[in-house]
Amino acid sequence: MRKIFSLAALFSLAVAVFAANEPKIEVPLRFDRYYDYDEVVEALEVLHEAYPDLTKLESIGESEEGLKIYALTINNNKTGAEHDKPGVWVDGNIHGNEVQAGEVCLYYANMLLTKYGKNEQVTKAVDSNVHYIIPVVNVDGRNHFFKDAHTPSSSRSIRVPKDDDGDGLFDEDAPDDLDGDGSICQMRIKDPNGDYKPDPEDPRIMVRVKPGEKGEYTILGSEGIDNDGDGRFNEDAEGYLDPNRNFGYHWQPPYVQRGAGNFPFSGVGIKAVDAFAAKHPNIIVNFSFHNSGGMWLRVPADNTTVLPPSDIAAYDVIGKEAIKITPGYVYMSSFDLYPTFGDSDGQMFFVHGSYTFVGELFMREDETYKAKSDKPAAGSDSDRNERSREQLKFNDNVVQGELYKEWKPFNHPVYGEIEIGGWVKMSSRLPHPFMLPDLVHRNASVVLLAANETPKVEMNVFEVKELDNNLKRIRVRLTNKNGLSTMTAQAVHDKLYTVDHLKVSGAKVIAGGKINDYRLNQVSYKEHKPEVQFFAIPGHSSTEYEFIVQGKGEVTLEYISQKAGNTSTSVTL
Repeated sequence: MRKIFSLAALFSLAVAVFAANEPKIEVPLRFDRYYDYDEVVEALEVLHEAYPDLTKLESIGESEEGLKIYALTINNNKTGAEHDKPGVWVDGNIHGNEVQAGEVCLYYANMLLTKYGKNEQVTKAVDSNVHYIIPVVNVDGRNHFFKDAHTPSSSRSIRVPKDDDGDGLFDEDAPDDLDGDGSICQMRIKDPNGDYKPDPEDPRIMVRVKPGEKGEYTILGSEGIDNDGDGRFNEDAEGYLDPNRNFGYHWQPPYVQRGAGNFPFSGVGIKAVDAFAAKHPNIIVNFSFHNSGGMWLRVPADNTTVLPPSDIAAYDVIGKEAIKITPGYVYMSSFDLYPTFGDSDGQMFFVHGSYTFVGELFMREDETYKAKSDKPAAGSDSDRNERSREQLKFNDNVVQGELYKEWKPFNHPVYGEIEIGGWVKMSSRLPHPFMLPDLVHRNASVVLLAANETPKVEMNVFEVKELDNNLKRIRVRLTNKNGLSTMTAQAVHDKLYTVDHLKVSGAKVIAGGKINDYRLNQVSYKEHKPEVQFFAIPGHSSTEYEFIVQGKGEVTLEYISQKAGNTSTSVTL
């Protein structure tokens, strides 16, 4: 008997065959390709399965569409409990189209785990720190970016329905993939009265005609039709809530900045990410990866705050080295780029008290097709056209035409005969996969640099001296051997949490205070509760304290820090 399959069954069978032929994700992970959302989850799972003693994988919340947001925690429990170590936070893909940001996070996790015990710097970072890695913050955006047709810049926001055109309908007129190639490209139509003509050197490039010059084309914009019949095209795409304008710190409403949402943390995934950060107060340094532009950005992002000089100095420890690891990147404050409010770096620095960096990944200038002696393009229209020509030559000769769709005729239901072409979804803001290994390694190396500069405090009792009247003087030195302070000066100023402190127990403390000069016996004694001294230790510096105690036996000195860990020592009197 002949078996008859339905179309649905045949489709399911085809999907199963395709999936069976897909390369299995294994450790070490590959970085000559991009991972979609499901593959990111699988990559995290295989890392956790391969290194169960060093990792913890958990869902920290769900998105508007019910997808899970995963965090991978890497910690060597044999060298200390998670919250007793300085925390390193790495997240990416807060904007759904910023795909390579997630790959940097995966690469960092893969590097820590596969090189642990083999590389001295990596081993130190795993033993001394705990690492919280969230490769995809905007899980819905990444999921749709891979599965649907898009431009290089769409599928960016959190998908909260929004009536962009005020017609009472939501998200009903997005761009359409008219030719079914998986990308939303540009439409042009021949028009003798148009404002554009083909570039004489490369007709794929549209250049504006000069005043009085006859045009040949009109640019119609992104592929699409008038889905809601209101005479406009593509004016009501997926709901727009910018996840990096929706955090609580200095949030401003939509009339101040587009995409802020109706109130802070209205994005359920953003609220979950912030709640996860709040549960880990040991986080001292934070990296959020975006694309593109080639930048390392630090706070502040607006002009309402002037950073303490000591915090800028601590930032410089990382930032001035980062631009050497990633040649061509610049290091500056976010405000020097443009002002933003309600962003993640402000939230993490001013609310959670960690040093925060935004890594803007990929410089399109790296898409080169020229000899070393050629002059770089500047900023005029003619220079931009020259740059476009070079990018097309890069597309043609280096990546074999994979980034650009040639203009091809299409019969549009409204415009009639048009042409569709231009840069495809996986171009412009994303490096071609052959460029990806260098990008992820260099940027992950900056995170590793920062991890190995998180505060490391050592305590040394350098004097125990007997005084008159059964009193003894104990002098102790605490040294921060690394470049980041044990607390940001801003956190101390704003009283975000309990300041680092040194506590003496086991004997009665008669007096105690900070030593200004131990050779000259200059000490600033604390008036109340001298057995507890509060302070923060800047990077690569020491602080010294003196205690006058009465009694005999063992005296314990404990240094307690929320972000730099704890250490203690004891002396016998």
